[in-house]
Amino acid sequence: MSGVWVFKNGVVRLVENPGAESLDGSRQGSSVRRKVLVHSPSNEVITSYAILERKLYSLGWERYYDDPDLLQFHKRSTVHLISLPKDFNKLRSMHMYDIVVKNRNMFEVRDM
Repeated sequence: MSGVWVFKNGVVRLVENPGAESLDGSRQGSSVRRKVLVHSPSNEVITSYAILERKLYSLGWERYYDDPDLLQFHKRSTVHLISLPKDFNKLRSMHMYDIVVKNRNMFEVRDM
């Protein structure tokens, strides 16, 4: 992973292409390579939360309904919690890498 770590509002996040993304998270350049989340065993690109949810359920993740603004998943055998924005279009690479780290060898992030 390359990029710049940005600390804002008490949150640290990795900005992968600092010239293309401003500090508030909005895109500035149009030549930015889009990241996609891929389910490695099936080589399927995750294009919706319905697909992601099916994949996570099959791996033992359960959905939490506590926060109406987030999609949250928890795995009973761990302390891990995956929190995602309610709108799939707001899914960013930091969310994708969170899924990858918590599900080793099952997902990967690729440039589109």
